[in-house]
This record gives sequence, structure tokens and C-alpha cells, in this order.
Amino acid sequence: MTDPAVLVVGAGPAGLSASLELADRQPGPVVVVDREEDGGGVPRHCDHTGFGLVDLHRSMTGPVYARHLVSRARSAGVRLLLSTTVVGVAPDGTVTLVGPNGLDEVRPGAVVLATGARERPRTARLVPGDRPAGVFTTGQLQRWVGPAGLAVGRRAVVVGAEHVAYSAVLTLRHAGVETVAMVTDLPRHQTVPAFALVARLGWRVPLRTSSRVAALLGRGRLEAVDVEDLVTGTIDRIRADTVVFSGDWVPDHELARRMDVALDPSTLGPRTDGWGRTSRPGVVAAGSLVHPGETAGIAALGGRATGRRLADDIVRGARPVAGGVDVVTVPPLTSVVPSRVDATDPPARLLLRTGVFSGRRLVVARQGGREIGRHRLRHSVPHRSLAVPGSVLDGIGPDDGSVELTLR
Repeated sequence: MTDPAVLVVGAGPAGLSASLELADRQPGPVVVVDREEDGGGVPRHCDHTGFGLVDLHRSMTGPVYARHLVSRARSAGVRLLLSTTVVGVAPDGTVTLVGPNGLDEVRPGAVVLATGARERPRTARLVPGDRPAGVFTTGQLQRWVGPAGLAVGRRAVVVGAEHVAYSAVLTLRHAGVETVAMVTDLPRHQTVPAFALVARLGWRVPLRTSSRVAALLGRGRLEAVDVEDLVTGTIDRIRADTVVFSGDWVPDHELARRMDVALDPSTLGPRTDGWGRTSRPGVVAAGSLVHPGETAGIAALGGRATGRRLADDIVRGARPVAGGVDVVTVPPLTSVVPSRVDATDPPARLLLRTGVFSGRRLVVARQGGREIGRHRLRHSVPHRSLAVPGSVLDGIGPDDGSVELTLR
């Protein structure tokens, strides 16, 4: 295979959107590789509408959205290598691929990492009890119900109450499964009010707040779920044959680690600047790998921005790395993307995460003991990103140390 100008790893919304920008803006060939047999990423398993609203300004189902992105990429001249896995990256930048035609090596001019994120399974959440069948993450559920068309069960408990948890409820409804409870350790749901209202009144799904799953019970198949009220300490046993663990995202960062890309300790994804540049020259990262748990539309917009800036760098013959000023958060803020910025080229916006619910509060940026910017939030919700304009960093100094973001 001819060495591509850019190798994009991951054919989800972020990777395909980045490849479109790259194909349009720089002269070299663009190749997208993905270990799955079909392109489009997670949306191709989500047979409900709402995809495309943010990035394409129209609503479509997940499979239609995925096919649309794949079709646009191919029409733009992007080469898609599916069922293909990156198995090695040498110090000199040589990338080893394994696919249907065997082993291949390429020397791309630049690499876009868009490998996405995954949900922590039951084992990683240390949920005690038996080890029966009928335990899923949302991603496993969607694959089970969508492409495989397999039967799930009859009564389900969904663990989580953020956007993805409500998507799991919708998937269960399509599969003919009754959701008998949603369980969250937080005091209320973390999705938009309309979703929660439809689930509560339209679908009659009980929401158990300030609660946790204490045990899973069942020898062959799941039979019951013990749910503990964290306020009173009482435990209720709910009869169910299915449980779905949602949220609690972890970036698929194995390839980034193998390439010696510096990781952000708060998100566990690559540490990037506002344009996706990492600590390794010529390697950029985008989408849920950088900020796990975002919607497909937000990931696609991030891929676009990363692809545009990388294309500009390629045309200029530049191989820049992430900027030199660290951005850190103070609790209750839990993470910020980007976490490294160039004082001469700050990002258009920051994405923050918080661990608490709150009303109107200020995000304050401080550097070297002085306030350099502030922005008022209407509210904050855990598991949902808070978009803050990059103007809060307008007063940043390149030699004044890290920037600290606080909520007050």
C-alpha cells in the first residue's frame, strides 16, 4: 500500500469527520482503518433517531447516520480499510497493520487517533454477587439487539441515569424488554429533562436515586438485583433477568500508550491542546478518546476541528506538538479538555466536567496567583460537559505556570 499522508485510526464519527476535512484540505492520500467489519462506529448499533442534529443539522437513526458518514468519506476519496487492526508502531513511525489480506506496513506523514471509548463492565465496577448470564454494558446490549438480533430478556435494571442510560432504556423497549428500575448513586438524573419525563411518565420507568447495586443474584441466568438506598441503608430485591451497566467511560487508549503519547490523568485519554495535538509530533487525537462519554455529534465536530487544523499544519510543513501551558481543575470540577494550551493560540472552547449539581456559578481561571478570566454557568450536571468559551484564557501568560480552573 502507498504510504498515506494521514492514517486515521477509527472509523467512528470523529475519525470519519476528520478524514473528510483532511481529504478536502491537503493533497495527500487519507486512509482510515478500523477493526470492525463496518464503518460508522457505535451509532450503527443505535436504532433510534436523534443522530446528526448537532453536526449535520438534521435528525436520523444511528445506522443511517453511520452509512451517511461512510458514504461521504468514500465519495471524498478516503480509503477505508475495515476489519483491519493496528498491531504495532515503531519508533521511526512505521505502522504495522493486520487485515483480511495479511500483514502490511505504512509510514504515514501524520496519524489521527480516534479509537473512541468503552464503558467499564460489571467486573471493573466491583459489583458483588453471582456471575449469571444477562449482564450487559450499553454497547454490548446495542450490538446484541441490533446486528445480532438476539433475545435479551423480559425485565431489566439499568444502572445509570445519564444520556446513555436512557438510550439503553430505549433499546430495551425496542427489544420488548420492560425496564423495571433505573439506579443512580446521584440525587437525580443527569440527562435532559424531556428524556427523563418521557421515561418516567410515558414508559413508567422508576428512577431510584441515591442508590447503588449491592449484588447480582442468579446461578445460570440473572434472577434478581439487590439495590441499596445510600441514605437509609435499606436493601430492596428487584426481580430481573437483565441488568445493563451504562456510562463510566474509559478511553480506548492502548494504541496511544503504545505510541508513548502523554495521557491526561483525569480523563485517561491523550493530553491534547485545543486542536487535538498530542505530545508526539505528527500525532493528533479526537472524539471520545479525548473526552469520553460525549454524543456522536460532539465527537464528529471535534474530529472536524482536528482534521482542519492538521490539514493546515501539513500544508505548512509543520509537525507541532501540544502547547506548553497545563490547564488543571480543582474539585468539584473533575476534568478539562484541552488540558494543555498554547498561549499564542488558545482553543475556541473548553469542555469541563463536574462531580456535583449546582445552579448559576462562575468558572474562574487563575494563573500565577492572578485571575485571568471567568465565565458564568447557568447550571452544572455530573456526566455532562460544560462548554466554556476559550476567552477565559485570554489573559494567559506563556511563562506563568499552569492555569487553575475553579467553580465558585
